[in-house]
Amino acid sequence: MTDDLHMSATLSLGDGDAELAAVLDAGLDEYNFAATGTSKKDQSQFSVKVTDTDGVILGGLTAWTWAGLCGISMLWVREDSRKDGWGRKILAAAEEEARRRGCDRVCVSSFTFQAPEFYQKHGYVETGRTLGIPGGAEDVHMIKTLG
Repeated sequence: MTDDLHMSATLSLGDGDAELAAVLDAGLDEYNFAATGTSKKDQSQFSVKVTDTDGVILGGLTAWTWAGLCGISMLWVREDSRKDGWGRKILAAAEEEARRRGCDRVCVSSFTFQAPEFYQKHGYVETGRTLGIPGGAEDVHMIKTLG
């Protein structure tokens, strides 16, 4: 009976699909939690935001935590504010929040045309690269152990 069900299944291709993303998220969470002995309570998300006196965003960071690991999803500072040290301040605030949430390491990736040197200057160590990024670039994967 199961073979008949799988043989009659339909494969479709489309644009972004929120329902599919939710099902995949739940399925991977279930699998990952069982494989690692963790649970939903071991994961969360946070952000760091910098605004000017008018409330305009100058920059910020989004990140996730899971079972002692923090992952930086995005860090960006508006071009006219990059020389003011906001990148360093945002990164330091995120690392402190990661510690507060029980993390002992942070991972991030940055294209070679973005800021891998910035992260390395702040103690991140390269663990590998993904080649073939458009424009001849590479995606540099890094990690930092939090002290």
